[in-house]
Amino acid sequence: MSLAQVHYTSAAPGAEGSEGSAGRFTAVGAGVSSALLAEIEPLLRHELPGGVPDRPSDSELRSLPQAFTYATLSDGSRLVARSAPVRDTGGGSDSASGSGPGSGSGSRQGIRFHAHAVHLPPGVPLPGDRLPVEAWRSPLWVSTTPAGAIPDPLTLPPGPTAVSEGLDDFAVSRGPWLAAVLADLRRASEAEAFDGRPVVLVERQCADVARWLGLASVTLPREGVERLTFTTYTRRPGSSASRVVGVLPEDAAAARAAGLRVHECAGQAPVAGTDEDVWATTAARIWRSRSPELFREARELPGEPFAAGPLAVTALCAGVALGPDGRAAAAGWAADRPYTLDAKRTGQLVEALTSPGIDDRTGPEFDAAGRLFGALEGRSPASVTAPLAAMLVTEAVRGGNGSLELPRRDAFVGPEGAEVAGRLGPEILTELADTVGSRSVARTVQLLRVARLLGVDGTDLLPGVVARLAPALLAEAAQEEGEGEGEGPESTPAFAPALLELLDEQFEVRTALLGALDRIAPQDPGAVARFLERVTLPFTGTQALPHLRMCAEVPGAMATLGGDRAAVWHRVLRAAGLSPFAEPLVLRTAVGLVWEDRAPTVEEARLLLDAATSDSHRAAGTWARLVDAALGASAAGTDEAAGLAHDLLRGYPTEIGGRERAGLLLLDLIRELRTGAPEPGWAERVRTLCARAEPVEPALRERAYAALVERLLAPDRPGAELYDFVHGDDPDLIAAYDRTARTEAVRTRLRTQPAYAADCFTVWTAHPHAGRTWPPVAAALLEEVLRPAVRAMAAEDVAEVEATVGRTGSSGRADAFRTWNRVSTLGRLGRRIAGRVRRG
Repeated sequence: MSLAQVHYTSAAPGAEGSEGSAGRFTAVGAGVSSALLAEIEPLLRHELPGGVPDRPSDSELRSLPQAFTYATLSDGSRLVARSAPVRDTGGGSDSASGSGPGSGSGSRQGIRFHAHAVHLPPGVPLPGDRLPVEAWRSPLWVSTTPAGAIPDPLTLPPGPTAVSEGLDDFAVSRGPWLAAVLADLRRASEAEAFDGRPVVLVERQCADVARWLGLASVTLPREGVERLTFTTYTRRPGSSASRVVGVLPEDAAAARAAGLRVHECAGQAPVAGTDEDVWATTAARIWRSRSPELFREARELPGEPFAAGPLAVTALCAGVALGPDGRAAAAGWAADRPYTLDAKRTGQLVEALTSPGIDDRTGPEFDAAGRLFGALEGRSPASVTAPLAAMLVTEAVRGGNGSLELPRRDAFVGPEGAEVAGRLGPEILTELADTVGSRSVARTVQLLRVARLLGVDGTDLLPGVVARLAPALLAEAAQEEGEGEGEGPESTPAFAPALLELLDEQFEVRTALLGALDRIAPQDPGAVARFLERVTLPFTGTQALPHLRMCAEVPGAMATLGGDRAAVWHRVLRAAGLSPFAEPLVLRTAVGLVWEDRAPTVEEARLLLDAATSDSHRAAGTWARLVDAALGASAAGTDEAAGLAHDLLRGYPTEIGGRERAGLLLLDLIRELRTGAPEPGWAERVRTLCARAEPVEPALRERAYAALVERLLAPDRPGAELYDFVHGDDPDLIAAYDRTARTEAVRTRLRTQPAYAADCFTVWTAHPHAGRTWPPVAAALLEEVLRPAVRAMAAEDVAEVEATVGRTGSSGRADAFRTWNRVSTLGRLGRRIAGRVRRG
């Protein structure tokens, strides 16, 4: 099919009609409408760079940039065009029509431009089904309009299509930019990716921009290349509708200012960095290896158009060296499709992945290689998979990659296994024997698994390895949980899958490790219980493991029994399968699990105390929890706490000492003050024990003071104790006495018991000079507590108070009461008289 052609030109300065004109079409083929011409014209204009001489020489003219353009039009048709500067000869059809300088066409004196375009209707390709960029070197582009009538139709004969000629050399010369440019060209070619902002290629020669497009035409799928509109030269990249534009170095800054993606390939090479686009970096390596035919081979493999896997596999099988990301992509792709490659290419891929010359392998690459080994094992001969197995176990030992999926044990039968074991066995045993350096759980687990895999005997080292591994399990799991790597107890530590595989593979390790954890559990049962919530260890066999079984039982017991900690304790203790009389340490584990972060209540402590003998609690160390329960009891439980303290002091006379012993003695004194006959010197004993129990719990101090002053306010208290209390001049004790004397219970007793009122009057008036604290307190109690009570009494009760004061004291004391009470009576009488006078 013939294609319509279009010619467009500008004229030299001074030509008739040139002022203000942008140029004109000098020839238009059939089928190109006026509307399309209006759309085509801006695509054909050519603006010369700065600094062009008015009358350039032939070589200068040839060095001026030419714009090779491929564009899509609004009706779905396409345009392929070349716009080139030409010398104005002063004659011919091109010069007879034209435009002058300043018209926006970029004309200079002695220079104009001529554009030659080919119009492609929708769905019609170039002759020979060539890509647009392949027309770049065609000799059929002309610089003048054909003389006379326009031939109908004009055709574009095939011409040379060697677009790939010299591309290898060009790609090597642009090595530092290859990956980044190819990645952007790929994105620009995608159907939905273009956002109207072109990719800008900065080159000194427009032909080099065309070569970049030639690289894209070989690298990208055809449908992407056909979407990749471009122009090899423009001075206004920000307003271009093309997906790729070329500019000279002098216009690079303007492109950057417009916020475009600029690749300055004409300048200094960029600093080498890490490009995350694995497809682009792999494509760049293929070009630098001068193997563009591999792109066609890769497109024949299954996968997404720009997946890195097919391209990386093709490259590696052809001997092209790739980086770690490319090798990982190849191994991962092949692992997902183990039947896609034939035996030859599978062997080539494995050989490339396991090459001894590679020294930059990464964790993701080894993980992908492990998946590939798993996919090939049993499907490919051992001679093919053995290098992968050897590489994986070597990395596990020397590289410290604890996440590797290890081969099965039968992967190392025969001479290959013996060679690897002889090389790695001594290294494994040396590291396992080290008990000083730091070694993670994952590393220890990996070494133990590899040792078994290679048949390395480490039996003698196992006790020491397990003794170190058991506490490390708890520590690392707690650290991961504290750092937020897990979301609650259901999340498993990173090392858990490999650990469970180890325990499943090696019975002797499982037995030793579970025994070590069981011995650790009584020291920190809460940590072990939290660990077992996240890692389900297999301890359902014949091993006793009482402590581990208790730790595993407690979450279910808590969920079922809720806040009934006594019931939880009983259930957990039953899970041990051992009596605390036979194994006292189960007491410690059970108590630690149920009351890990708090002290038992007094009632719970009494339950614990009665559940086992003092010897059992002594061996388990749980008596200390009972002491905490007694000392931390609330005021409401004072009597029970005092009784518990009495039993603890009797049961553990040598174990309890220091401030705890003083606190318990204080509780025991409270019991005696309230229920018995304590030894003399109450106030002094309270003061002494409080000092020894420092820092004493405020509630305990309050209870001791309250018990003391309640006894001192009782009518049957010994006089010597009251004397010692008053003359001790202790402000805190006297303040407690004052508070208790003002309670409603004391006020009621004063109003209803004349003998008690007489006793209080005697006490509160008996020591007027006893220190500095007591006299004002006693005077205040007389006026504010006793006087209101006496006023409320009947006359016969007041007389009884007076008589009792006289009998228990002296006649002088009785006179003092009458005087004190008369002052009160006269005060009342005086107030009544004054009121009557005021009313009169």
